[in-house]
Amino acid sequence: MVDRKKDHIDLAFQSRTGMEALDRRFYYEPLLSKHPASPLRPFEFLGKTHRAPLWVSSMTGGTRLAGQINRNLAKVCREYGFGMGLGSCRPLLESDAYFADFDMRDVIGDDLPFYANLGIAQLEVMVLQGDISPAEKLVERLRADGIIIHVNPLQEWLQPEGDRLSQPPIDTIRAFLEMTRHPVIVKEVGQGMGPASLKALLQLPLEAVEFAAYGGTNFAKLELLRSDEFKKQYYEPVSMIGHDALEMTDMVNHIVEHESGIECNQIIISGGIRSFLDGYFLINRCRLPAIYGQASGFLKFAAKSYEELQQFVEYQIEGLKLAQAYFITKESER
Repeated sequence: MVDRKKDHIDLAFQSRTGMEALDRRFYYEPLLSKHPASPLRPFEFLGKTHRAPLWVSSMTGGTRLAGQINRNLAKVCREYGFGMGLGSCRPLLESDAYFADFDMRDVIGDDLPFYANLGIAQLEVMVLQGDISPAEKLVERLRADGIIIHVNPLQEWLQPEGDRLSQPPIDTIRAFLEMTRHPVIVKEVGQGMGPASLKALLQLPLEAVEFAAYGGTNFAKLELLRSDEFKKQYYEPVSMIGHDALEMTDMVNHIVEHESGIECNQIIISGGIRSFLDGYFLINRCRLPAIYGQASGFLKFAAKSYEELQQFVEYQIEGLKLAQAYFITKESER
């Protein structure tokens, strides 16, 4: 006790905070709950039972470390009870060389969501040719629950070796939905989506929409960093356009409240989620059932060791339990 009191004296001045640091998103209610001891309450999402409202947002594939990263991610999903989306599975359309890096069903198990992933450019070619069997076979070979379509026109435009889309992505998505027998999630890749795009997606029979909002990894900027200096200089302002996760959550709420014909009723909030508090705030603000996804946070630890990844997830879950006990999202009372 003496040591603790000495610590308090030594650290008191370092612990002072200014009003500008105050997080005003929550009411703090310290009198109404005991310290949380029970696990988070299980819930249904993507047709399966989750034990935590987390999601491993699509990341990597076809690189030297991809197999280790994906195995660590699938293992931690199974241990703590949440799902994952693979990084782009495009290499598997061309070769089986990297199949083992993606083949994670046995690791994550059958009880949690596990989704394959292809870009809109690859699916556009299949749709226009009237043959989506490569995508269907990919899902079946991976024993995935469905497919994520990542929509990335800015990335493709700025990528030195990028593909060019010959029709609006929404047309490809509609056609693919009519042709496929598998559940579909649609996501952006780092810029987010505006209200017209979100409305168009929510009016389709999608399993979920994932934001991949501005504020996380910006793939438009990433591609510019791979480009020549002249292109980087003149296109850099393009990479600063988009919508963050808070703005997109409010867009979804407005659409749900004011538009008819909503068929998709599950949201994965991702892009710029820095902590469990960001995730907790946004999934409670959203009027549709929602979980929150992270890419860079999971990737950072999955590439190191499983023990560090475990600790990262445990802190997230313990933080969510603390938030549920003492923090009330102000906007949830509207």
